[in-house]
Amino acid sequence: MPTTNIKRPKSPKIYEINTWPWLKFLSEKCNKPITLDVVPEEVIRKEFNYFDAIWLMGVWERSPQGRKIAIDHPDLQKGYRTALGYFSTDDIVGSPYAVYYYHVDSHLGGKEGLANFRKNLANFGLRLILDYVSNHVAIDHMWTLEKSDIFVKGSLEEQIKRPYDFFSASGQIYAHGKDPYFPPWTDTVQINAFSEEARKKTINTLLNIAAQCDGVRCDMAMLLTNDVFKRTWGNRVSEPLKEEFWVEVITAVKKKYPDFLFIAEVYWDLERKMQQQGFDYCYDKTLYDRLIRDDAESIRTHLNTDIEYQNKLLRFIENHDEKRATEVFAEKKLKAAANIILTLPGSKLIHEGQMHGYKIQLPIQLGRRESEEENKELFNFYQNLLRITKEKNLDKGEWSLCIIEPIDDDLSYKNLISYIWSINNQKHLIVVNFSDYLAKGHVRIEGISYGSVNWTFTDLLANKTYTYKGQDLLTYGLFVKLDAWQVHLFEIKK
Repeated sequence: MPTTNIKRPKSPKIYEINTWPWLKFLSEKCNKPITLDVVPEEVIRKEFNYFDAIWLMGVWERSPQGRKIAIDHPDLQKGYRTALGYFSTDDIVGSPYAVYYYHVDSHLGGKEGLANFRKNLANFGLRLILDYVSNHVAIDHMWTLEKSDIFVKGSLEEQIKRPYDFFSASGQIYAHGKDPYFPPWTDTVQINAFSEEARKKTINTLLNIAAQCDGVRCDMAMLLTNDVFKRTWGNRVSEPLKEEFWVEVITAVKKKYPDFLFIAEVYWDLERKMQQQGFDYCYDKTLYDRLIRDDAESIRTHLNTDIEYQNKLLRFIENHDEKRATEVFAEKKLKAAANIILTLPGSKLIHEGQMHGYKIQLPIQLGRRESEEENKELFNFYQNLLRITKEKNLDKGEWSLCIIEPIDDDLSYKNLISYIWSINNQKHLIVVNFSDYLAKGHVRIEGISYGSVNWTFTDLLANKTYTYKGQDLLTYGLFVKLDAWQVHLFEIKK
């Protein structure tokens, strides 16, 4: 199926779904088997409303050996008990990041099921995103049968001394996939980023994937950059090739599919580097961490960078790798953080269950999840915010941070974050008190000729309208007084 003709939005809102347990949940709800080809239209219309793309996490065939490891792993079993209470081996389907084969699992509906689901999404103007695991494949992947330099190799002595780092397959000793700061993933084998053959296979695999969807989220993408890969594997691998792994791969794929979307899971302040290597969007883990631990001033500093960089970041407060947002943030702070990520430049990610207030972080090896009580008030909050941002085309204009000045000697203004979106004559101002205390300040709004007329500021979140004299706005700025964690989302009109 060719790439859909849906125009790619400037700042797509992406909805992440853990595919296997989601379909299991729908099957139980509908009292019949639900695979990708028969997902009810009502689900697409209601659950995916206000989004631009759906990321189906975990559609590829999972490793049989990886599943056995997942069943027997004692630490993983603790996570299963936390998530499910009672579980059986039937609930454990293996890791979606130990890919056995880049074919859609038949249990989920196979290639035809995915094609039908993609077609149904397109009918609602939605694009489809899938996973690509760039750093490794499953230990029983068919590539391990080949005699080449596709994978990082070891020696028998190393396997004996470090059995969790190396394993044998088809008469070869291979390294398990890893990042430099954590133990290896023992259900995987490490791809050699400096192998021309490995790059060819990566390109061919991605071209096959690109015929089935509109973009990929690339797992741990920064591990394949020259400096990180060389630092991780040292003399075990050759010198870097002339061209960076991702520059070569993304260029080749986009030559055939120019609108195909590449999203990088990336950490360690390497976002800009990954953007320069061709990624359309990169995880903004820095913002996530600052929203959890830091204050408004730290967040403003992070946002005070060039707009081209901001436009290529993906903002989130939850995904399958992180704890549920309701477990990380107190309720008022959660709403303030959600308001921020959903009104900034760049792409936005919402995880299935996040809007409903789910609390259980499901281990990715499970194919079933327990029903949870839904927080209807939180769901309505998200729906209202998503509706406003879509109806007002909030992220299609020009964005800029606003200067905030103190009132007398009151230092609480430092707890305020403010920025403005401008498109044609429409202007929307966001002000957030990101603190536990009442905050006051004057917000300086650039780009408006106030004159001597009155201006209305309608808070679209609270449905309240305030009127100010143009001369006062010019002289002092907008007076703002917000309780702890409260937010204004103003529509400004003359």
